[in-house]
Amino acid sequence: MARGTAEKQVPPDAAARVLTGTHFMLGDHACAEGALAAGLGLFAGYPITPSTEVAEHLATRLPEVGGRFVQMEDELGSIAAIIGGSAAGARSFTATSGPGFSLMMENIGLAAMMELPIVIVNVQRASPSTGLPTMVGQSDILQARWGSHGDYGIVAYCPSSPQECFEQTIAAFNTADRYRVPVFILMDEVVGHMAERVVIPEASAIPHVPRKGPRTEPGAEQFLPYAADEDLVPPIAHAGDGYKVHMTGLTHDERGYPAQTADAHNTLVNRLVDKIRLNAADIVDYEEHLVDDAEIVVVAYGCTSRSARAAVEQARAEGLRCGLLRPKTIWPFPEERVRRLLEIGKVERFVVPEINLGQLRREIERLTQLPAQGLNHAGGAMPTPGAILEVIRK
Repeated sequence: MARGTAEKQVPPDAAARVLTGTHFMLGDHACAEGALAAGLGLFAGYPITPSTEVAEHLATRLPEVGGRFVQMEDELGSIAAIIGGSAAGARSFTATSGPGFSLMMENIGLAAMMELPIVIVNVQRASPSTGLPTMVGQSDILQARWGSHGDYGIVAYCPSSPQECFEQTIAAFNTADRYRVPVFILMDEVVGHMAERVVIPEASAIPHVPRKGPRTEPGAEQFLPYAADEDLVPPIAHAGDGYKVHMTGLTHDERGYPAQTADAHNTLVNRLVDKIRLNAADIVDYEEHLVDDAEIVVVAYGCTSRSARAAVEQARAEGLRCGLLRPKTIWPFPEERVRRLLEIGKVERFVVPEINLGQLRREIERLTQLPAQGLNHAGGAMPTPGAILEVIRK
């Protein structure tokens, strides 16, 4: 839970949104159900493989619980619509894949600048361009972090199972509202189209972190919509609440009005970055397996981590001191954990299997100043446990 934020439960009338029980469910459908359980108010999207099942599921379910589903004309309209929905106070969400994600990048920067919380799921496929629309990829990792122009902070979750698709979607909405930031869920085609057991708790057990509202009454002259608290996050006033709010993509001051100076820009952009960077300890999530005495650490995420875990366990059976670090948040990356592993002094090398040509491997090399061994494929198929094991053995 974020530091200084009171955790609340979803309201009792939200019980209809939560399909409490044990289900056999696609990752895409679990993501949609996670959004509903989190209190989704608006979905605006455009069909694109392999994320279409998210939209299809919500087209039926969201109107049943009083939400709004809108199929837009394209991804440009989709991202614009959910930004508007967020400005009006709704938890807003869209789903896409690589080409649509690219179209959304300019407005993702707008949401970061205006500090409007939105959630975007990107079910990755083999790319660039149209690529292999129905086949797996993990090639949008760096695009998620750096895709829009300029410097800004974002958060990106990376589930490896339908259960995590449900859980991390809820976490994504809470994080977006807590830090007033765009949040991504970087699924991949295998996880999105995988059907597994998903356990959904009672509505009362679903964590709900509300947006931090103004402390003054509407109409109060002293209200500054972009005056940040100690956590670097300003309270948010929504359209229609009665507050005087000006939202712009231009560099702005605490009133929200354009402030076209180098000093104002430097102050604003550093805060947009630091509100994520300095709160990373509360955001970062990861799983580790057999790393305490590991000399070889495999770093893997999404569907690839499933093969990696099997490879690590076989390597252990062969007497190799091998462990697995699985980032559940790709951004911010769990860099402090990587540094601690190095400080222990046992780690000799890292292995990073990915369905791309080495995007996260570069991050590991940056953090460790060590060459990392990659197992890379441009997309279309998962790496097998055997292929990862061969790299570990070398």
